Amino acid sequence: MAQMYNPPHPGAALREDILPALGLSVTEAAEQLGVSRVALSRVLNEHAAISPEMALRLEAWLGVERGGRADVWLAEQRTYDLWQARQRGIDNVRRAPDAVAA
Repeated sequence: MAQMYNPPHPGAALREDILPALGLSVTEAAEQLGVSRVALSRVLNEHAAISPEMALRLEAWLGVERGGRADVWLAEQRTYDLWQARQRGIDNVRRAPDAVAA
């Protein structure tokens, strides 16, 4: 799979595409999802990740036919998280030694 350059946080799709298409406010969407307005707002504003529980809620709310598959939401979150981590880099890691033949 090719790496995407600066992939979007999946909350951006909810904020920019899905909520406007459904004509819902954050409060209305949160009520329908069964989560607090603050919890949904944190995802929409890219301050919180889409958790497995939230992904399942999105799947139940949107339905698979409207792009609500939980595994897709989690894959988008994973892609975003991994790209962000790669940009930060890692320090103090030593490569594991090669296995010694017995």
